[in-house]
Amino acid sequence: MNENELFAICPLDGRYKSRIGILEETFSEAALITYRVKVEILWFRRLCLESVGNLTAPDKKLEKQLDSWISEFSVNDVKEIKSIEKETNHDVKAVEYFLKRKARESDSTFLKNHVEMFHFGCTSEDINNLAYAGMLRDARKKILVPTLNSLIDILKQLIFSSASLPMMSRTHGQPASPTTLGKELANYRRRIRLSRDHFLDVQILGKLNGAVGNFNAHVVADSEKNWLDISRSFIEEDLGLIVNEMTTQIEPHDWIARYSNELVVINSIMIDFCRDIWSYISLGYFTQKKEKNEVGSSTMPHKVNPIDFENAEGNLGLSSSLLQHFSTKLLISRYQRDLSDSTVMRNIGVAVGYTLLALDSTVRGLKKIVPNKVKISDDLTDTWEVLAEPIQMVMRKNGIADAYERLKEISRGETLGKDQIYNFISDLDILEEDKEALLSLLPSRYVGLAEELAIKEAEKD
Repeated sequence: MNENELFAICPLDGRYKSRIGILEETFSEAALITYRVKVEILWFRRLCLESVGNLTAPDKKLEKQLDSWISEFSVNDVKEIKSIEKETNHDVKAVEYFLKRKARESDSTFLKNHVEMFHFGCTSEDINNLAYAGMLRDARKKILVPTLNSLIDILKQLIFSSASLPMMSRTHGQPASPTTLGKELANYRRRIRLSRDHFLDVQILGKLNGAVGNFNAHVVADSEKNWLDISRSFIEEDLGLIVNEMTTQIEPHDWIARYSNELVVINSIMIDFCRDIWSYISLGYFTQKKEKNEVGSSTMPHKVNPIDFENAEGNLGLSSSLLQHFSTKLLISRYQRDLSDSTVMRNIGVAVGYTLLALDSTVRGLKKIVPNKVKISDDLTDTWEVLAEPIQMVMRKNGIADAYERLKEISRGETLGKDQIYNFISDLDILEEDKEALLSLLPSRYVGLAEELAIKEAEKD
């Protein structure tokens, strides 16, 4: 850990930086500036393609030069923009001035003659909303969804290996009808997989329509152009986003609320999952692989703690707290614009960072656990009272009155043994084939379609 990390205020930039450093390319201050620069350059190119004012379609040389401004954008360029910002006290204006300076210093007569067309018709929010849209799109596509897919794949392997492993269920924390370990993991895999798909379905919107969303200055500057089409082409073709034509000065951020809410759902499912795995470890249903030099407690040498799942649970809660604030605050802006969203938006990478950290911890934790088949089997073998359910169902089928009540009388809150169950079944006046079926039943065999359901889920992408 270097000195900067030691003195970082946010643990994402300190203690956990090595684990979530990939987000620097998407959510850091340098990344935000990089996205802004890209939007400004591509907008200038779009204006050229549309021959706005005295601009003409760029030739191959100019195209190559503009592309290089994006691909070769460096840390030194970021520092130069931050230096300009110290003078302007305006972050987006600093980007505009940087590009104008770059154009003036280039060997392109075309760029020198059209310096003022950089940032043409734009308010700062035109640039910012598109930059943040690109950031959140890339975070979803390149980081969050691939990480979720890794988790889903790990669960697939665990399900295949434990689909037929009978396990005691617990409803209200009490012994209940058996399931299989693989089926319980499959429940979570399906929830995570479907939530991933809902997250992917959130449309990422953007706008470029001027100071209050009406293309006011655009129309005065060039009333012959179809600015709605130009804006749509730029946003959808050049940036790969979806245009929002109906806005004030700001894109209203409704889609960011949906994006945030879907992440909250994923976070909540993951908290549920981590708590259950933690509980199964506590029950002894999973053993944890021991790291030779790892310490579980400062005073109790025997401890091997489920720290990855605890770490994940805490960070998921932090993420959801921020995301829930985004989903309520960002939708609100006084009249056509206030700036209260700006400082909030700067923290969106923090929320994503805590989710990513939690997913990473969960994956780490899953790689350390192994089902304890002996413990799982012992718990189920000694719990014959769970067969009260199928016995009373067969009794109902055979027309025996008060079947539920008769089983309740001998089983509610009681621990029953094999002999008690067999004696009860033997005394029943039911079809002989039904009696034989019940007498052959074991708690470990009373799992219904659990294995089939588990395999069915594990085979899905």
